[in-house]
Amino acid sequence: MRKLMKFGHTVGAIGLLGTMLSLLVVLAALPQPADDIHSYAVLTELVDRLARWLLLPSLTVTLVSGLLAMALGTSFHGAGWAWLKLATGVLMFEGTLLTVQGPLQGEAELARQYLAGSITIDALASSFWAVRNSIFILGGVAVFNVAIGVWRPRFSGRGGESSEVTEEHG
Repeated sequence: MRKLMKFGHTVGAIGLLGTMLSLLVVLAALPQPADDIHSYAVLTELVDRLARWLLLPSLTVTLVSGLLAMALGTSFHGAGWAWLKLATGVLMFEGTLLTVQGPLQGEAELARQYLAGSITIDALASSFWAVRNSIFILGGVAVFNVAIGVWRPRFSGRGGESSEVTEEHG
């Protein structure tokens, strides 16, 4: 079971970071709505689908497998690095929902409404700078989590106990 959780955690992290990079590439190619509304609509639909079908599932797999690994592996219970990863993992989940998924989904819906004739082009966003910045920050947190999981730093707790987990248990 430990290896299955570790595998799920690793595959989820790969999917998460890969999707973040893909989103950045597509967002960099996104034209202004007034310049090319059809490409804008197609690309906002693409980033919405990437976020729905790859980003959130990858993040969920990473978080759930990490939580299960922590719950099942008693050696993690006293490991400061594992608790740090838990805290940053929850931050990643909340941050992704609020600053990436929500805005991407909302903009794709606005583009669909514009094409249906329900709203004017002025209602569409002209820049995704906040989403891009959020992806960079969340990507940095994800890379930090990978580094913490690989190097497993010791945090001195009460009584100077070591929180390092051996490879056999980690």
